[in-house]
Amino acid sequence: MMELYSSSDTCQRTLANPQVAPTTSRVSPWLSPLAYLLGRHCLLPLFFGQIRITGQKNIPTTGPVILAPTHRARWDALVIPYATADCIRGQDLRFMVTIDECQGLQGWFVRRLGGFAVNSKRPSIHTLRHGVELLQQKRALVIFPEGNIFRDGQVHQLKPGIARLALSAESSDSGLGVTIIPIGINYSQPYPNWGTDVSINIGSAIKVRDYMSGCIKQDAKSITSDLAKALQQLSHQETKITNHAFAEITNS
Repeated sequence: MMELYSSSDTCQRTLANPQVAPTTSRVSPWLSPLAYLLGRHCLLPLFFGQIRITGQKNIPTTGPVILAPTHRARWDALVIPYATADCIRGQDLRFMVTIDECQGLQGWFVRRLGGFAVNSKRPSIHTLRHGVELLQQKRALVIFPEGNIFRDGQVHQLKPGIARLALSAESSDSGLGVTIIPIGINYSQPYPNWGTDVSINIGSAIKVRDYMSGCIKQDAKSITSDLAKALQQLSHQETKITNHAFAEITNS
């Protein structure tokens, strides 16, 4: 997820309206259920060793939510639905991804499984607009706040766009109730292969309405700072994975 506001947007809550094609996303009615079914019951259980999930109770079952995971491998796009499917029922996740991830065969799947691209070099206001629209429709949106994949196990500087998107959506409807859920993902190998163990730690919800002071730049900084702290704490929990300190899948 890239920064979608310029620094001149200091205390604005309005969106520009340039005359270009809007960003959209779609979910294939046949491919999505098939992909989730195969991923949940076949691919992930067979490929990975042990899968440890904690904190599922922190995911709201209704209302607009942004899932904000650390980004450790391309497997993350399958791991997140696996970890959250029991909590977020009746809807498909929407993913904000980089343009590079929407190329070739992978891009064909991404675009049909709810993914939509953001240009990291020239981010469009229309990407933000579409994200806001999805939250207004009370959908679940996945955004990787670090922006790229990092395999060193450290939480890297977060992009401010995720906070600004959430604030824009919440300001459009004071009763919307947007929440951001920090999620720490870690693999026992930097490049996951067969038998790799995976840990998914789901943190407490960040309620966007609690940060709205009237200045979007300052509010975004506060949300980004607290999200970074939460991901850091979840990452400390993840270090246990290197010692293979696993239990059976935990739905706590």
